[in-house]
Amino acid sequence: MSRTEHIGLTQRQIQSFVADGFVKIENAFSADLAKKGRDELWADIGLSPDEPEKWVQPVVRVGFKSSPPFIEAANTPPLHKAYDQLVGERRWLPPKGLGTFPIRFPSTGSPGDGGWHVDVSFGTDNPDFMEWRANVKSSGRALLMLFLFSDVGTDDAPTKIRKGSHAVIARELMPYGEAGATLRQLSAKGYASTANCEVELATGTAGTVYLCHPFLVHAAQPHLGHRPRFMAQPALLPKGEFDPALPPSPVQVAIREACGMAF
Repeated sequence: MSRTEHIGLTQRQIQSFVADGFVKIENAFSADLAKKGRDELWADIGLSPDEPEKWVQPVVRVGFKSSPPFIEAANTPPLHKAYDQLVGERRWLPPKGLGTFPIRFPSTGSPGDGGWHVDVSFGTDNPDFMEWRANVKSSGRALLMLFLFSDVGTDDAPTKIRKGSHAVIARELMPYGEAGATLRQLSAKGYASTANCEVELATGTAGTVYLCHPFLVHAAQPHLGHRPRFMAQPALLPKGEFDPALPPSPVQVAIREACGMAF
């Protein structure tokens, strides 16, 4: 049996994605690619891993990166197979890079961006980002993804994930129909409806990727460790709108189960 036949998520992992809203893939891209990516990001921000006295900001952001290490990291065979398994075969667009990168540095201060939220996916031409929208079909976003370009332990500002929160958000989006809800509407109550969800930390070694349901509620947190955390948080873009003639993908199954819809 060839190596490529072993690539992909197990049925248990897919079921966990539907239930919990995310799946963790270790060694999704190589440590060498992670190192090349970090080197580029250090150069972009004008800082050095050897000069910690200059790490004065809790977070420094870098936008979309389309150089070879980032394109390669986003398009490995294991990830392509997982995209097919979660979104539907050939129903997604191959990433042309990765971004954005909130690079977090050890700090006793608050980064100022630690609120719980979901990532909205369309209406982004509105200058008021609180008017950006999401709908129950998840138009404009197939997955939320977290790419770890450095080792991330529990003290290294791992993203906080509310397990199962995607199902709560799906139910809240359903009454808004195709027009969807704005970020202002979704965040009006501070995502209190998901407060009882178990919290998972997105930890792992460099090269780990979390593939998350678009409706997953998540949050940043302060960095209490010693080495900067490098992570990309891109969307996987869909090739088109949901086609009811095709079998529902696990992303869609999770939404339908949450909303009590027939298959």
